[in-house]
Amino acid sequence: MEYGMRFLRVLVVFCFGNMLVLFGRLAVLPGWLTGVVVAALAVAYVVLNVRPRAAKGATRRLRALLGGYELLLVAFWAILATTLFYGLLSWTGLLTRLSGGQPQWMLVVAQALLFVPVILVLLVNGFFRVLLTCRRLRVVWRVLLFLGWWVPLFHLYLFYRVLKAARHEYYFELARLEMESVHEENQDCKTQYPIVLVHGIFFRDWQHLNYWGRIPQSLEKCGAQLYYGGQQSAAPVAVSAVELRDHIQEVLDKTGAEKVNLIAHSKGGLDSRYAISRLGLAPHVASLTTVNTPHRGCVFASHLLDTLPQWLQRWLERRYNSLFHALGDESPDFMGGVRDLSDRACSAFNEATPDAEGVYYQSVMSTMTRGRSAGFPLNLTWRLVNKYDREPNDGLVTPSSARWGHDLGCLTVPGKRGLSHGDVIDLLREDIPGFPVREHYIGLVKGLKEKGF
Repeated sequence: MEYGMRFLRVLVVFCFGNMLVLFGRLAVLPGWLTGVVVAALAVAYVVLNVRPRAAKGATRRLRALLGGYELLLVAFWAILATTLFYGLLSWTGLLTRLSGGQPQWMLVVAQALLFVPVILVLLVNGFFRVLLTCRRLRVVWRVLLFLGWWVPLFHLYLFYRVLKAARHEYYFELARLEMESVHEENQDCKTQYPIVLVHGIFFRDWQHLNYWGRIPQSLEKCGAQLYYGGQQSAAPVAVSAVELRDHIQEVLDKTGAEKVNLIAHSKGGLDSRYAISRLGLAPHVASLTTVNTPHRGCVFASHLLDTLPQWLQRWLERRYNSLFHALGDESPDFMGGVRDLSDRACSAFNEATPDAEGVYYQSVMSTMTRGRSAGFPLNLTWRLVNKYDREPNDGLVTPSSARWGHDLGCLTVPGKRGLSHGDVIDLLREDIPGFPVREHYIGLVKGLKEKGF
């Protein structure tokens, strides 16, 4: 059905764009019927641009994405069909006879003046639909598509990459929506206790740019009651833990719940453990799930602290603290947060911070396969961790450092990419083949619900 409809769309564009030759010089239809057919083709062409393809069950964004994909594909096949058509006319000598004694190029130019705008409208329409809705297209491909869509041969490669990304994203998202609708119907994320998401270092729980990407929306859709840790972006663990404890107390007062479930990323896991074990929060925490948390620290952090000149460390600290103070942190402490992530500091932290009885601890980790799997600064720190920690890592943390409590395993994907420290929280809102990040967190929360938390 899909291919049959696409054939009809290509046929409409081909006939409408080549009407000068088909209905003029070739005169394949009687005069009165020609007018009817041309009018019908014009209407069909307009409808194609307005609603390129039906997409039942899809969101508005996905409908626009699929429509852009269809327009670009139809334009490509129409261009190919037209090229073959005029090649056949020229090879058989029919093009000369159709020219009526005039030079062939005059007929070709006249036809091109009609065909090019017809195709250009499809390309521009499809181009902007895909450009504005396809999240799998990285910035470099958007720029190349914008600048090089007209370059012969190269534009074919561009179309291939763009169409492939758009198609994969559409079907991936459609499958995800179907799975999510089942989770929503079953309220799979409606846990007994509220969920508190605890961010890591160098970020905040921004109001308009969520640290956790698209994850919170999916969890709430499936029944989760969500809140955030609310610590400053960078501070020593002891300071962040106090801020976290105070925010959790506000959640308890607001909801009337006896306990909360904590899901913490990176340094947020250490902040959570400190608040639970040393600030009296244990009776109010049902579970702690840590994601890529350096429980045993980072060896490379110790090396950097030992080798970077003091003047450079002070300069970085001043610049960072000044920026994040302007962004809302009351007392950011760049170096205080970094020092608490060294392997030496974490070793002392673990001795002084035993697990609390009655709290369920579990952890999950991911690893990158190569430095190019992530952008700056993780592409750089991945190499440093490889050198000093001598383990696979996510750009900052190794699996041996991240395991704490019940081990949920180490996440990765097929191929050469892997999953970075930011990938596991959907920081860039990127759909990674082999890792449906929103479905992963739905599974985590569903597991907490099944355990009675």
